Amino acid sequence: MKARVHVMLKNGVLDPQGEAVRHALGALGFDGVNGVRQGKVIELDLADGTSEADVAQMCEKLLANTVIESYSVEIG
Repeated sequence: MKARVHVMLKNGVLDPQGEAVRHALGALGFDGVNGVRQGKVIELDLADGTSEADVAQMCEKLLANTVIESYSVEIG
């Protein structure tokens, strides 16, 4: 079984990497971008019997800093 975890900074948390990407896009002539939020995707290859609740615990304990980041999980 595979799971994909999407981790993003919460709204209101400054995203310096996203701002750097936005400025770089502007420098390349892409003026239509008003904002960029950067995140990460973590792909997990899980053993049979691993539940979505197990993946949520992985996120809470290690994969996301839940103070400043939110996450979503896709199982499939």
